[in-house]
Amino acid sequence: MKGIVFTEFLEMVENEFSYEVADKIIEENSLTSNGAYTSVGNYDNKELLMLVSSLSNHINKPVDELVHAYGKYLLKRFFVLFPHFFDSVESTFEFLDTIDQHVHIEVKKLYNDAELPSFETKRISQSEMQMFYRSGNPFACLAEGLIEGACEHFNEVITIKSEIEDNYQSATFTLTKEA
Repeated sequence: MKGIVFTEFLEMVENEFSYEVADKIIEENSLTSNGAYTSVGNYDNKELLMLVSSLSNHINKPVDELVHAYGKYLLKRFFVLFPHFFDSVESTFEFLDTIDQHVHIEVKKLYNDAELPSFETKRISQSEMQMFYRSGNPFACLAEGLIEGACEHFNEVITIKSEIEDNYQSATFTLTKEA
């Protein structure tokens, strides 16, 4: 998993909770990386799961809820860090359509070793879309948070019905725009 996912997670923990909490969740886990991440490095996804589990214990919130909140946070950060991915799109549906066909292609050019999830979209109508998430990593809740973050970014009211598999490696999201 690319290091940017780790560096942004720890930044979120520092900003929303404290530096002390970030240090604690690193220190209490036996991390191969020792908690020293670079945005371009590659790290075991199990480390992120350990960090989230520790944060869950410290702040008494479920892991799924934290991963979801992190997805929303991460979308905001992607907008700041990679604004060109948002330049030519004007809606959530348009943006979601570009993830596999544009965003991930560009990411692969920069990081050919990146293991990226699949985000396949299917337009049902002008106001309804399905998105199919598939990954080797158990982060369907993160994907759901990213989708919600996109809805907020584009200032759209969209209902999301989530069908997440037990292993969190695949999900179907049905999005319906409110009129």
